[in-house]
This record gives sequence, C-alpha cells and structure tokens, in this order.
Amino acid sequence: IGALFVTQSLASAAIIANIAVNAIAGAQLSGNDALAGLPATLMLAGAALSAYPAGQAMQRFGRRPALLVGMVLGLMGMLIDGVAVLSHSFLLFLVGLFVVGMARGIIDQSRYAAADVVSPERRAGAISTVVFASTIGAVGGPLLVGPLGQVAAAGGLPELTGPMFGGVALFAIATLVMFVFLRPDPRTLALRLNVQTTTDAATTAVPVRSVGTILRLPLVRAGLVNMVLGQVVMVLVMSVTSLHMSHHAHGLDSISLVIGAHTFGMFGLSMFTGRLGRPLTMMFGALMLIVGALIAPVSLLTPWLALGLFLVGLGWNFCYIAGSALVADAIVPSERGAVQGASDLLVNLGSAFGSLSSGFILAGLGYLLLCLIGAALSLAPLSAALWWGHSVHYRPTSVER
Repeated sequence: IGALFVTQSLASAAIIANIAVNAIAGAQLSGNDALAGLPATLMLAGAALSAYPAGQAMQRFGRRPALLVGMVLGLMGMLIDGVAVLSHSFLLFLVGLFVVGMARGIIDQSRYAAADVVSPERRAGAISTVVFASTIGAVGGPLLVGPLGQVAAAGGLPELTGPMFGGVALFAIATLVMFVFLRPDPRTLALRLNVQTTTDAATTAVPVRSVGTILRLPLVRAGLVNMVLGQVVMVLVMSVTSLHMSHHAHGLDSISLVIGAHTFGMFGLSMFTGRLGRPLTMMFGALMLIVGALIAPVSLLTPWLALGLFLVGLGWNFCYIAGSALVADAIVPSERGAVQGASDLLVNLGSAFGSLSSGFILAGLGYLLLCLIGAALSLAPLSAALWWGHSVHYRPTSVER
C-alpha cells in the first residue's frame, strides 16, 4: 500500500494541477467560453474509455502492469498538452487531455488494488488510505500552478505550460517508484488471501457471475448511485469554477486556492471516511454535496467560494469511498477486475456528461443555476442512502449473492 500511496500522490498532483487550469486554457485556445467544459470532458471521456479495458487487463495480467501503463500514458498526455499550449492548438490540447484521462481511468483503480490485499472488514480503510494519498496532490497540485507558471514565464514560455511540463516530471517519478516498489502484484496477494480466509475460500467454488448480473445487485446499485451521481455533481460544479472566477477578475493564485480547498475536501479526510459505516457515510456525503453547491454561488469572495468547493469535494469523498466499498464487498477476486472496471466506466461517463454540460450551463444560465442543478442532483444519492440504511440489514463483512 506504501507504493500505491506515493504514486497516487504524485499522479494526483500532476492531474489536479492540469485540471486547475484546463478550463482557462480551453477557453483561450478555442476563443469560446461555452467550450470551457470540453477539455475536462475529453479527460473524463478518456477515463471512461480506459476504465473497463484496464479492469479486464488487471484481472488477466495483474494490477502492476496495467497501473504502469497508466503512469506512462499520464506522462505522454502532459507532454502533449504542454506542446499544444505552445503551438496554440486547441485540437492537440484535447488530444493530450484525452490521453491524460486514459491514464486517470487506469490509475484511479489503485484503490481497488489496495482493497485486494486486506480482509473485508479493513477494505474501506484500505480504499480510504489510497484516496487519502491524493491529499498531497490535492493540496500540492493547485499550489504548484502559480510557481510553475512563473517558472515557465521566466523561461519565455506561456504561463499555462508550467503545470503541463511540471506534470511530465511528476509522472516520470511516479512511474519509477511504481516499477521499483510495487512488488508483489496486489492481485497475487489477493488470491493468497482468498485461499487463506475461510469465508473467501468457500466462495472459490461459486461460478463467476456476469458483470450484468452483479451490477443488478441492490448492494452494487446503491454503491453505483453514490459513485456516479456524486461524481457528476462534483464535476459539474468544479469544472467551470475556475472560469467563473476568472471572469470576475480572480488571478491564478486565488483560483488555485479555491481548487486546492476543493481537492483537499476530496481527499484530506479520507483516513476517517471508512469509520462511519456505509449508509451513514453515503447520507452525510449527499448532504454535504447539497450544502456546498448552495454555498458556492452566494459570494464572489475567495474564502466563500473555497468553503463551498471544499464541501462539494468532501461530499464527493464520502459518496465515492462508500460506493467503492459497497461494490468491492459484493464481489470475489475472480470478478473484481471486470466489475470494478465497469463501475468506473459508468462513473467516468457520468463525469463526462457533467463536464460537457457545465460549460453550456454556465454560458446559458449562469453559475447560480448551475450550482442549483448540482444540489438537485444530489438528492438521488441521499435517497439511495436513506433507502439502503432503512430497508437493508447490512454487514460490511458479508458478500451478497
């Protein structure tokens, strides 16, 4: 888990630094504010495209080779983005973001690799640990935007190339760390644990179920509602906040502070998230999404925006970790790669929809109505949490069939 923690931190810093400025870069390169959400959409589309094949590859070849491919793709995507900004090419910029998104779709499955190597009752805590690793990136990534931009400007390059080329270096380090220290493969450890645990050993005689059958389980559906809708709301609000601030004379320092608060909310308290129990975690997550989306548009002051975005990030964290744990609880090692890849595919498709629509909603309706739409969508995971908590007797160590 230590190697996963370090590599997730570095990759997260690179990706989040890119996210902090890609709406601004997209608007500048395209000359159309309505297309500000398109860069994030391409990133999420790349993540959606790679999620299921990555899960299949992890099931067949192991977690380590697939995660290494993700790191290399991240390095390549960041390099393409930097060149795109230098050459003022919006199309090339989108290509780079798509490649970065493919990397993210693979790397995000590190949380499942952590869940592979622990017993069921410790699963949410293991997932939380890897998600918590992104705290370093969540805080460091946005804070690097300003200094990296200044370094780029001092070297005669466009300011926005700083986060891109800085991301190349971060992904290079992460690739090296993973190659050297992620041994043995988490999938190998998972199979050993499966044999050694009495409960899991009994499940080895159970035929592998189809992905469709598993996704129809009530346990998995509740997890997916929280993961997908939590992601949609978070992306909808976050994707264009930097552009909203830029339109009201906020500089990169203020924007990076708000995005830093948001990403700290996403990852900073992850070590504690798994301790509340699945239903309560989901309920609190949905409530925080609602409150954060209602606070964000009230004022243009940086602290107020930071508070709203922090709560949106924290709400996402609760929904994402609880949902991931529910999905992991419902399956055995032989089913994990494909099912977890499919669930991440749905999450990233939802994200792509939220990101693509965000630019058009901002341009047509404004930031206030965009946030109100996000608050309304958050009622779905809240309803799922209330239903699950009241109608199902749930034990974290059980595996539903």
